[in-house]
Amino acid sequence: MDTQKELAVYKKPKTITMTVVVLIIIISVGVGFFGGVVGGVVGLTQGSRIASYFGLSVPGTEIANSTNITKETRTVQEDSATIDVVKQASPSVVSILIKKDVPTTTTGNNPFLGSPFEQFFQLGPQQIMPQQITPPVQGETQKPEKQTVGGGSGFIISEDGMILTNHHVVSDTTAEYVVVTNDGKEHPATVVASDSLNDIAIIKINEKGLTPLELDDADTVQIGQTVIAIGNTLGEFRNTVTRGVVSGLNRLVQASDQNGDVGTIYEAIQTDAAINPGNSGGPLLNLSGKVMGINTAVSQAGQSIGFAIPISVAKRDLESVKKFGKIVRPWLGVRYQMVDEEYVKKNNLPHDYGAVVVGNVTQKERGVVSGSPAEKAGIVEGDIILEVNGTKIDDNNALAHLLSRYDPNTDVTLKVFSQGKEKDVKVTLGEFNDSTNK
Repeated sequence: MDTQKELAVYKKPKTITMTVVVLIIIISVGVGFFGGVVGGVVGLTQGSRIASYFGLSVPGTEIANSTNITKETRTVQEDSATIDVVKQASPSVVSILIKKDVPTTTTGNNPFLGSPFEQFFQLGPQQIMPQQITPPVQGETQKPEKQTVGGGSGFIISEDGMILTNHHVVSDTTAEYVVVTNDGKEHPATVVASDSLNDIAIIKINEKGLTPLELDDADTVQIGQTVIAIGNTLGEFRNTVTRGVVSGLNRLVQASDQNGDVGTIYEAIQTDAAINPGNSGGPLLNLSGKVMGINTAVSQAGQSIGFAIPISVAKRDLESVKKFGKIVRPWLGVRYQMVDEEYVKKNNLPHDYGAVVVGNVTQKERGVVSGSPAEKAGIVEGDIILEVNGTKIDDNNALAHLLSRYDPNTDVTLKVFSQGKEKDVKVTLGEFNDSTNK
């Protein structure tokens, strides 16, 4: 009896202990489950904030954050590159003032009206310093006064004062030209050489120790590439900067004035960087600070459509000046337009490339210039020039570009599609001057 009672008394505490343990386990699991639910909700709604507080990253946000950081980094880098280029290039960009004797009785007529490119660089009548215009006195002879009647831009290409600009900026042989450098100093300028065909001119000032811009290789230009234009906007705001992208290459641009006179620009770079009146002759730069082109024209029909002459064309002129002392260009004597898809379909052509010889009915201009090497070789309007010495004429190789590789009096072989047949035509190139293209 005593033994059994003792055993009974001994077993009772053991049962109570087991019950307590089970309850503790149940409570722990419940609390853990509840804590997990609460933690999950808090993690989903406030996880990123808590993580950022402790400097931790939240899974799932790394890609988004990385994308944003990449975009911000790219923007900062591009802005920084633009700022660096402007700082580097601005001291080498100059303003070119066009000065001419203007009677004080003038009503503000611009003597440059009528130029094929006047809308790209001329200053309007309201900008010809009206404060200097005095009314005529009856019976008194009024003497002409030297006035600034127009302006353009240019950029230094040698330490001794050689400057590149547009032909149309310095085309008036009766005018005087003054270069205003970045420090505000004025320097008389002389025209060294001028290429009316490509709208390029080289002028010079008597200065030493100048900082020239580096000329790029135009073959590296890509559509979509960021470019920077610097120039003398409206003839009075020096070193105005605009930025955009290359939106087209090898454009053939015809610029006309109110009188119907037409100037043609071959191989032009199209850009949406604003090229305003007065910017003509300024540099079009890449993000390395190298000159890709010479700003020359803006479309009045469309917004943000400007054009620049590839620097490779200017390089050819510079080499010509070094070699001959003047700009010497080969001359074929044809007017043409590039063959496009529409022209191919309309005429059922076997080739989708080439340059078709065409005239300008409105301007009464023939497709083949009288007495030209092309006429002597038997080329006629409607012919399609396919190749020059075996190189196809296409968007990457305009006819003018291919011909420019050769000196005057050089023999070249043209592959021509004429009256449904291909033939090889041997031509001896002439030398271009302003009178040969009439």
